[in-house]
Parts: sequence; C-alpha cells; structure tokens
Amino acid sequence: NKNMLHTLLIDQGYTKIKLHITPTNHFKLIVKINKTKGMFILDTGASNSCVDVNSRKLFNLHSENSIIDATGAGTSNIKTQLSTKNTCSIGQWTCINTMIIIIDLKHVNNALNEQNCTPIHGIIGSDILKKGNAIINYKSKYLYLKSS
Repeated sequence: NKNMLHTLLIDQGYTKIKLHITPTNHFKLIVKINKTKGMFILDTGASNSCVDVNSRKLFNLHSENSIIDATGAGTSNIKTQLSTKNTCSIGQWTCINTMIIIIDLKHVNNALNEQNCTPIHGIIGSDILKKGNAIINYKSKYLYLKSS
C-alpha cells in the first residue's frame, strides 16, 4: 500500500511538507524564518542552512561576522555572517534557536536564472534536516519532519 509509509510517519509524529521540483531538478519548499515566508532549496549536501545576504533584513536576521569561510559547488572562500536564536518553521514543524549562515547566494541565483528558475532566499541544509529527523520521499515529493 503506497500510503503505508505516510500513515506510519504521521502516526510517529511527523509532519508532511510538499516539495516542488525546479527545472534544475532541485527540490524547493516554503520556509518561514522568524515568521517571514521565503522560498528555499533543499540541499542534503549543505552542512548548514543559509539565507542570501540580500534577504537578511527581510527575515530580521541579526548577525556577527563569522570566521567561517564557506565553500560550495564551484566556489570557495565566501565570507559569511552568523545569525543565532532564529525560529525556523517548515509546514507545521518549528525549530527555535536555529543558527542561520548569511551568505551571498548570487552564484546560486544566477545559475537558477539561467535555467528560468525563480530566485531563492536560501538553502535548507542537513543541520535542520537532522534536527527534524528528516525523511524525504523522492517519488511522492514530500519531506517529513518530526519534532523532538
């Protein structure tokens, strides 16, 4: 039964979040950071979740310069800022005291633009996915997160 997994996860306290596929074959989803909605890409390979530097004020992110240099696909040594004590909500799932890296995502949005994709505000990485004990159903395009 194809609904068995869904029923099992809901019975275990998971919440279901719809994922949308982009023309670049990424999953994107709506995320609220500090009660403001934005469009984010789900990236299981990203160690930290991040918000584009141009969206810092939109999400009311207070930050300090970070000593962390970020490295991503095709880029290196990107200066970052660190914002702590944020609230992140995805569907009905919420995590308080979330750390968000503020980074220039111009290279990501340029690549998306070249493929006629709408720009994103940020990336949800494995830090948040781990906190939510994430399960991704690639076939049905759903993310399941569980409150601890």
